[in-house]
Formats: sequence, C-alpha cells, structure tokens
Amino acid sequence: PKETMAFAGKYEFEGDENYETFVQKIGLPSDKIEMGRNCKIVTEVVQNGNDFTWTQHFPGGRTTTNSFTVGKEADMETMGGKKFKATVKMEDGKLVADFPNYRHTAEISGGKLVEISTSAGVVYKRTSKKIA
Repeated sequence: PKETMAFAGKYEFEGDENYETFVQKIGLPSDKIEMGRNCKIVTEVVQNGNDFTWTQHFPGGRTTTNSFTVGKEADMETMGGKKFKATVKMEDGKLVADFPNYRHTAEISGGKLVEISTSAGVVYKRTSKKIA
C-alpha cells in the first residue's frame, strides 16, 4: 500500500508538547535536556519498502541514525544515546517501536511528521514540517 511509502523526506522540528516532563520521566541528564529543548532537529527518512534509515541531524553537527526493517529486530539508539534492540512494527500506517522506557510512534499526518513517545502515562509529542 502507498501509505507505507509516505515517510521518506526531510523534516524540520516545528514544535513539541510535554518535553520537559517526559525527558525527566525517562531520566535524561540535564545537559541532554538543555540540548534537546526547542532544538531545530532535522529528521531525514530514507525508505525502501519496509527498510528505513532514520537520521536525526542536531544543530552543531551531531547525528543519530537508526536503520531498521519493519518486523525485524534491529540495533537502535535512544534519545539519550543508549543502545538497545527493538522490532519496529507498522500499525495503521504508523511506525511503532518499544524503547527501553518509552513507546514511540511516528506517522505522517497532514504532510507533517508527528512523533509521539509515551512513558508511564506521560505523552511527549513532536511535530516536524516537511522541508524536502
């Protein structure tokens, strides 16, 4: 189906909700919290069928890349830089991954990349607008 191809592109951070509460909840160190606050992260998604390369470019040149195939276990890295294994699933056109202490979903909605992370009832939502 075409909708699973909708992720490819480059997206720039536009806004978020509940950042502070969420990152404290997952125990992010305060220097990382500062770094990520209103951070103009550019997310670049390359998609080939069920294979994804998901790269986040941070201001200052730091990047994080997670490569995965939907339905197969992959080596991933968290917001805080911890390495772990996860199996990304596709549910109703959303990518869903269980990180060690939060659940992450990503979807394209109204042409924007909407990412939602949930940890113990705290919901962090990040929206990015398509720039390429």
